[in-house]
Amino acid sequence: MMLGPAVADFVAFSSPTLVDASDDGMRAAVATVERLLGYSFRDRRLLEEALTHPSYLEHPSYQRLEFVGDAALGIAFTNHVYLTNPDANAGQLSTLRSANISTEKLARAAVRHDLYRLIRRNSPRLDHMVANFTRSVLRELEEEEDLEPYGGCTIKAPKVLADIVESIAAAVYIDCGFDLKLLWKVMRGMLEPIITMETLCQQPVTALYEFCQKRKKSIDFKHWKMGNMNVMIVFVDGQIIGIGSSEQKIIAKLNATRDALEKLSCPEAGFMDIEPPLAEGGGGGEQIQTSKQKLHELCTKKRWPKPVYK
Repeated sequence: MMLGPAVADFVAFSSPTLVDASDDGMRAAVATVERLLGYSFRDRRLLEEALTHPSYLEHPSYQRLEFVGDAALGIAFTNHVYLTNPDANAGQLSTLRSANISTEKLARAAVRHDLYRLIRRNSPRLDHMVANFTRSVLRELEEEEDLEPYGGCTIKAPKVLADIVESIAAAVYIDCGFDLKLLWKVMRGMLEPIITMETLCQQPVTALYEFCQKRKKSIDFKHWKMGNMNVMIVFVDGQIIGIGSSEQKIIAKLNATRDALEKLSCPEAGFMDIEPPLAEGGGGGEQIQTSKQKLHELCTKKRWPKPVYK
């Protein structure tokens, strides 16, 4: 995933807004987006509105545009996946569309193109949320080069990032006379990599269940809270295979499942032929100790306080 050159600087920002509130500042932001899209607006006021967050009260915000952009991108992607996948059934088309226009996917596009720094805003809290998400995305890319394009970040994607992409799409859609074909042509570059039937990764939880079902292995998820953090551990036939964490339980499960799939698909790791679970009363203490050790390792890596067992 290629990221905008200013992302590293962006994550360290402290100013409530990086866009000069003057006309010159907004003109520069508009010009940046036009270069990114390869599209010149007939009415640049549309793009100015698309680059204005509701917290910036001096000008109309992107809220109305975001409403239109959400629908327009949905239709544009529906047309695209329908025409390019003539053999796919309705369920596959729906999955493919959802994977491409999810909040997570659009938010990552906004990070990749460094869009947040271009909007007029006045919300330090929002700045902090976006900075945390951006750091998390960058950290994951450093640790996991083949990260799935639909994400699975340990921090929930701030909706504002997806809103920016949808608002820009709406500005293009209205400016070009509601031409869906042209909208797709203009926006496609910003949204790449486009997830196709060939590259679409199965939803990790479904993939894990299918993997284990074929091998007649049992699966169990254990979840608990550690302060504001959710921790999820995947057991396959009684052995710890995957660990994940997040402030959101669903993302913790996604991360744990992805971790398990990575290990299960690696023959060198020795997880392809898992030993049967220990019988009750026959060495269960060792299993508990292994679980505790794994959890302590996770806490050390994440710099969390050590768990207290009750």
